[in-house]
Amino acid sequence: MSDKEFGGTDDLSLPKATVSKIVSEILQPSPGVAFTKDARDLLIACCVEFITLISFQANEIAENETKKTIATEHIDKALRELGFPEYVQEVLASAGEHKDALKSREKKANKVGQSGLSDAELARQQEELFRSATAKFNQGPA
Repeated sequence: MSDKEFGGTDDLSLPKATVSKIVSEILQPSPGVAFTKDARDLLIACCVEFITLISFQANEIAENETKKTIATEHIDKALRELGFPEYVQEVLASAGEHKDALKSREKKANKVGQSGLSDAELARQQEELFRSATAKFNQGPA
């Protein structure tokens, strides 16, 4: 299956630096062994193909259930239907970790709202910080 079968474009890809970092973290460094650019590009193409395949199948499952949003359970079912049941546990664990990370980010983002300060007071404090930083910058090195 290719992107074209799903109405996609050839522009689908993953960041090369990210893939290289993942590969270097997973593979044990061995003297004289290198991961070539061609191998990295092939791995990226395989990953995009895999993601496209799972997404397409999960979308089909969601549509059959008359859902408009693909949920975790649709990915779970798609992996099983496509013959990848060994990935389900790890995918669900990663989904849980991601959900937990989002919760902690929401708490940090909500910190300003919980400060109890008015928008005007927050703006005043921000302006004061800007003035202080500008003054320090204009003084030059100490």
